[in-house]
Amino acid sequence: MKISISAPPYPLADTYPVESVGRLMESPIAIFPPHLTVGETTELVRALARERHFTYGYVTDPAGVLLGVVTMRDLLLHQKTEKLEDFMLRAPFALRAASPVRDAMRQTVNKHFPSYPVCDDRQVLVGIVRGSRIFEQEAIEISAQPGTMVGVEKEERISTPIKRSLFFRHPWLQFNLLTAFVAAGVVGYFDKTIEHIVVLAVFLPVLAGQSGNTGCQALAVALRGMTLGELLPGGSRQHVIKEGLLGLANGALVGLSAGAGMYIYAAAKHTVESPLKLSLIVLIAMTGSCCLSGLSGVLVPVTLKKFGADPATASSIFLTTATDVASMGLFLWLATMWLM
Repeated sequence: MKISISAPPYPLADTYPVESVGRLMESPIAIFPPHLTVGETTELVRALARERHFTYGYVTDPAGVLLGVVTMRDLLLHQKTEKLEDFMLRAPFALRAASPVRDAMRQTVNKHFPSYPVCDDRQVLVGIVRGSRIFEQEAIEISAQPGTMVGVEKEERISTPIKRSLFFRHPWLQFNLLTAFVAAGVVGYFDKTIEHIVVLAVFLPVLAGQSGNTGCQALAVALRGMTLGELLPGGSRQHVIKEGLLGLANGALVGLSAGAGMYIYAAAKHTVESPLKLSLIVLIAMTGSCCLSGLSGVLVPVTLKKFGADPATASSIFLTTATDVASMGLFLWLATMWLM
């Protein structure tokens, strides 16, 4: 039986004050009632994963009040008949839509989550904001300091005329659309693999979220180093090696946990022939994609600055594409080679 949930309309970002968290948020996609079972939620996740990438599921009551958060790992480690309210993370950390972005930066500086729920004053879920967006704003705040970045007078400011702002922004949006097609094309290329081994669809958001977060962390450090003069031209090699090794180590450690989760889930399904192979695929894909994401988090802004582009404005587009293609492409390619 197919399960479907119709999401309520969410307020538009431009209805919130300028420089507020609400301006950065997007509509949430994975919203579930607390009485939904793991089996029903998993079926919804498989369908939603084809529409948009997400890392967390948000549990709300009929009025939209945020009750808890579940991760893809939670769905793997619990029985199909268990309800979300039985194991969800209650009273999760959430940002306020009307809060200034500067306050959100201080609240999230030590958290480094891929995304954060955004609520109004009544604790009603009104959207989500990706950690990368907050990192970008933090980098822009730093780069706005006089004398910290070469060519700062060429960057967009509040006083920039609308035509010039359009000139700054629109080309990147067109390019972002192209890169989104690239990521979608990777998943489409392995469509038969996903149809044959449906459990792969559950793990796509896990890999994309973890590798994306790894890249965002490396990007934030690189942008801070560039704007504060710590990452000088010709001196990025050591930092690239460091971020690559960090990504490799973090990816391996997270990959062990994710691989164990895949093994337990695949073995419990009794429909997968090689749960051990699947767990090894997750481990290798997580390790490789996090390593590539760490490298990209440094190489992307350094390369953009070398060619005269503003790293704070354009880095996230290239980084998102690199992390999505690397994580999902490597994962699905390994699954096709080993299991198909």
